[in-house]
Amino acid sequence: MANKGKRYQDSLRRFDRQAAYSPTEALDLVKFMASARFDETIEAAFRLGVDPRRADQMLRGNVSYPHGIGKTVRVAVFAPADRHDEARQAGADRVGADDLVQEIADGGTLDFDVAVAVPAMMPRVGRLGRILGPRGLMPNPKSGTVSNDLATTVKAFKAGQVEYRTDRYGNIHSVIGKVSFSTEKLTENLAQLTTELNRARPAAAKGRYMRSLTIASTMGPGVKIDVNRLDELIAPVG
Repeated sequence: MANKGKRYQDSLRRFDRQAAYSPTEALDLVKFMASARFDETIEAAFRLGVDPRRADQMLRGNVSYPHGIGKTVRVAVFAPADRHDEARQAGADRVGADDLVQEIADGGTLDFDVAVAVPAMMPRVGRLGRILGPRGLMPNPKSGTVSNDLATTVKAFKAGQVEYRTDRYGNIHSVIGKVSFSTEKLTENLAQLTTELNRARPAAAKGRYMRSLTIASTMGPGVKIDVNRLDELIAPVG
């Protein structure tokens, strides 16, 4: 722990907490300052010029990163029995219908990261709102997790598709990868997220849209990115 503390303090002296860096400089700093003995996750936090109290200014959607997020995404599917094989072949980790709903209602283990449901199952899945909702696991059409196209939906989330949404303060937090990723890969993932948020800008949002951006690893300090330099990010094509 002493070595970790020394490295952390050395890292803090390497950058100015109040300064805003270019995307590449910031990612290099975050990678350098990561001192945990595990592969830390890197998260981006955007503060947007939206009023989340207004329904027409709330953002919610998905982003598919070109390099994934560096973890195995576990997907549960709620579907009728005749579609279970389809879901499993697409890579679903847990598949069920009323039996899965009942298991979760009875306190079963929530050993999945994403829950997908076909529309016909939603009246029954809806009873799990108080369990799945607070954990961000409730299927929702806006997040792309309610769909009849099980194969495409499951494969997308298994490949690292990530849901994003504004919180009550107009912020969006999203994982963009791992410390072990190269700066180039992290930059391309961040570019993809930035491009998606700009695409999803609500028409009702007025004034400056991208207010601030901070990135940090799991155990590291936040590093600010100069939002005026976000045009340096180029999302990969395809």
